[in-house]
Amino acid sequence: MKRSVRTVLPALAAALAALTASGCSGDAPAAAGDRAADKITDEIDRAVDETYEVTYEVSGEGLEAIEYNAGEGTATEPELEAVEKPRTPWRKTVELKGIAAPTVLAVPGPEGSEVTCTITHKGEVIEERTSEGATAPASCVALSPIAG
Repeated sequence: MKRSVRTVLPALAAALAALTASGCSGDAPAAAGDRAADKITDEIDRAVDETYEVTYEVSGEGLEAIEYNAGEGTATEPELEAVEKPRTPWRKTVELKGIAAPTVLAVPGPEGSEVTCTITHKGEVIEERTSEGATAPASCVALSPIAG
């Protein structure tokens, strides 16, 4: 499947450049470019049907919330799900599609401690971050294993 992604992405990028350059029916170039980018994202999502699983893990004390990509939305505009006041350690396995980026954000509250987020794919840690302080969030974003 990786070969088809490498074939599709350059073609879609060329289409974006052509649509942006043409200005699409007299609209402002920025609006035309935004519509072209949305169209390319839709095409990529359709072209890359392969799915994969990742496991998110968060540790720390006094968390306000955890937000994560659970596979809704598009690859470029995922609709993040949220868990308020989660118990830790927290763990969630999700299925993502195509080039969607695995993403998890752990937000400590005012009484919280440093937090760590981890993203694992097939038993291998692909991203891990620890917050810099008690009120700093830990944000993990990884490249899709399908795109890489």
